Amino acid sequence: MIGYLEGKLLKKDSERILLLVNHVGYEILLPAIVMETLNTRSVGDEITLYIYYHQSEKQPKPVLIGFNLEVEKEFFQYFISVEDIGPLKAVKALTMSVRDISRAIESKDAAALKQLKGIGNRTAQKIIATLEGKMNKFALIRKSEQTYDSVSEDIGQKVIDLLVSQLGYKPGEAKTMVVQALKRNKFITSPEDLLEEVYRGERT
Repeated sequence: MIGYLEGKLLKKDSERILLLVNHVGYEILLPAIVMETLNTRSVGDEITLYIYYHQSEKQPKPVLIGFNLEVEKEFFQYFISVEDIGPLKAVKALTMSVRDISRAIESKDAAALKQLKGIGNRTAQKIIATLEGKMNKFALIRKSEQTYDSVSEDIGQKVIDLLVSQLGYKPGEAKTMVVQALKRNKFITSPEDLLEEVYRGERT
């Protein structure tokens, strides 16, 4: 199964690109938030994408969906777990950043979710009911970019690594966020708790 591709941009349309990888052209669907990041890229440029591979009985023809960050792909897999949201509908719906969608889910802001293409009030409520409490990591994705190690140094460093490698923060920024979180809460005992505290600090 295809999970990642590096290649040369051959063609760019409104919703998809053609990527040349080792003499094979892959047609890849891109959500609007990913396509926007390619506005400055031209035919012939080298591009790397994380790929969600979709094939089912209803969709027998394989579909490749591309993302700039692995964490965006991970969010997408959560998003399509919501009833009535399949991969193709989700691609069209992602017209806001993963960060903003995640924050809307965690704050139960159905009005914000209804701004997504093809998402009405009923589906917005389903999204909140299904995903609330699972989006804190994604709500930390750095805006300009569109992991978990003391408490113990190990825990602090793991969260710093996550913030840097997956969420787009610079090492210095990530370290500051972790240090401040540990100052606010000295009883943290796991990377998950520390990440939650970092998220709380970013919301205030």
